[in-house]
Amino acid sequence: MNLDALLLLAILASSLIPGLIIFGLPEERHRLRTILNLSGAFVKLSLVGVLFLGVYTGHSYAFRLPLLPGMDLVLHADALSLLFIVLSAFLWFVTTVYAVGYLEGSPNRSRFFGFFSLCVSATTGIALAGDLITFVIFYEMLTISTFPLVVHRGTPEALRAGRIYLAYTLSGGVLLLVATAWLRVLAGPLDFALTGVLGGLDAALHPTLQFLFLLLIIALGVKSALVPLHSWLPTAMVAPAPVSALLHAVAVVKAGAFGIARVVYDVYGIGFALELGVLMPLAVVAAVTIVYGSVRALFQDDLKRRLAFSTVSQVSYIVLGVAIASPLATIGGLVHLVHQGMMKITLFFCAGNLAETLGIHKVSEMAGVGRRMPWTLAAFTLAALGMIGVPPMVGFISKWYLALGGLEAGQSWVVALLVVSTLLNAAYFLPILYTAWFGVRQQPWPHENLGNAHRETTWALLLPPLVTAALVVLLGVLASAPLSPLQWVQLIAAREYGL
Repeated sequence: MNLDALLLLAILASSLIPGLIIFGLPEERHRLRTILNLSGAFVKLSLVGVLFLGVYTGHSYAFRLPLLPGMDLVLHADALSLLFIVLSAFLWFVTTVYAVGYLEGSPNRSRFFGFFSLCVSATTGIALAGDLITFVIFYEMLTISTFPLVVHRGTPEALRAGRIYLAYTLSGGVLLLVATAWLRVLAGPLDFALTGVLGGLDAALHPTLQFLFLLLIIALGVKSALVPLHSWLPTAMVAPAPVSALLHAVAVVKAGAFGIARVVYDVYGIGFALELGVLMPLAVVAAVTIVYGSVRALFQDDLKRRLAFSTVSQVSYIVLGVAIASPLATIGGLVHLVHQGMMKITLFFCAGNLAETLGIHKVSEMAGVGRRMPWTLAAFTLAALGMIGVPPMVGFISKWYLALGGLEAGQSWVVALLVVSTLLNAAYFLPILYTAWFGVRQQPWPHENLGNAHRETTWALLLPPLVTAALVVLLGVLASAPLSPLQWVQLIAAREYGL
């Protein structure tokens, strides 16, 4: 085993080992648990930085471990995997800081942070998976490790949400396993580095390959919340705010969208997918999801449910960019993997601050809260404006490239879709901002008289959304800077389309 393989394994172990240790810690070992959480997150982020520089300079990282005859566990780092793993490593670090502050004094913290670390380990494995079989293994690990986080509170609502979550995700997992095994029989090894393997199969198998593409999209569409497979996501909002942030910005929905990108680009190949005619139906499903999620968000008074339906809509921008099959659309879709993560995690952090500090859970309770918690609402405002697509926020960059990609591919309807989506985004975010900043409070907030009335919230809860909100602006303003997410996805698009 060489140093390159050790680096990949160390990145996996940096969250896995602290998580396993945390499971055995007594609840009162608060300081040690915090040290393990933060040190693991910092080590992972540092190692991912080393990996990023290596891939950027053209170095190849790979690890292969035999599991069964003819079946290996394959880890591999390429430009697409680095896009996802850098995002997840950074947001895990930020979310860990937030979760430590959010759960202070809560019961069952060792269990929570143990599964929290396992969840991130599974996400890391998904990002570094070098073939479809390895992807499936870590994808199912993500399902199992996330379930205890969804039901963490132990309330009847949380248990019900957990059952729904498992019903959806395990069903998707079965379909994913069936489709993967079937493809493996037809085509042999499904290494992501061997793009185009399916295109060399006999033309008589094309109907079968179309059917298997459908199975894969249904399976991955569960976690990426494509309509009509989305219902688990708003229901799961009974989980604590750090879990909501994890589900929406770091792990679960991103794993589904990332998986769809892998299937299109690295399993089928963009040229062969176009030949099979499977991309236009995928684009239509993404378009329906974008509009449906936004319309449903309009009618949600519960703040987290409104943000959840916003996620249903926004994650499908990624799928749309993949399905349009043009270099500019690919750029817009893949960069939104990062941009949506930054914006949505900021919004959920802020929603958690409102709930923990003042007991605010509904949009109708937010009148005047901007004057009571100005820093939290400033972060929320920047992220919301980014979601709408106001320049120079990152959301504008994503929508701009998606629109250009639609025109490049001769799909002008994409521009109309983005206009409608933007208007709907404004319709469900701007009333929140107006109410929060200019509304007049009619009655005290539920927790208004608890704690220090002059303090906005603790620094552990306030600093993370301020950092991610600043990035919502900076990554837009500095979009053309070297090594920015936009520059990185331009490299990915150039490689995928042979430019």
